[in-house]
Amino acid sequence: MNSNNLRLSFFTVSLTGLLLSADPVLATQTHGQPEGLYVHQMAHIFFIISMGSLDFWLRQRNLIKEKGWKYIQLSAVLFILWNINAAAVHFLDEHLDILGISIIDLWHIRVESIEGQDSISIVYYLLKLDHLLCVPAMFFLYYGLKTILKNTTSDNGNRVHP
Repeated sequence: MNSNNLRLSFFTVSLTGLLLSADPVLATQTHGQPEGLYVHQMAHIFFIISMGSLDFWLRQRNLIKEKGWKYIQLSAVLFILWNINAAAVHFLDEHLDILGISIIDLWHIRVESIEGQDSISIVYYLLKLDHLLCVPAMFFLYYGLKTILKNTTSDNGNRVHP
């Protein structure tokens, strides 16, 4: 067996082992009370401020006229919305006692609200779909950086390639 086949076999066995031993992962994390949640919520606020600063900086320097920077600006706005969404879910999960959330199985949870607060269950469910903001934000960030790299030229006029 040559070294390439040996490496491929090792990679395949390792990947298979990792996939078979994986545990379920929940989209929105909960944290230990109260310090973990406070620090995590502060991180969301810091990320919102950072993305807002990036958006402001891009507008001030008129960089959003370029295609790549426009994608990065869109990414920053989506990250702001995602952080607001995630912070709201953490708040509903940890601070308000108006929802009863129980995990039924890997694919199902039960969300029960207190009497007269049925609409909050729908809001909570929609907020739990935070990946609908985060994934496009990451895509636009990647695509913006890729576009900027493609359009960047070196000093001698040749395109820069990674």
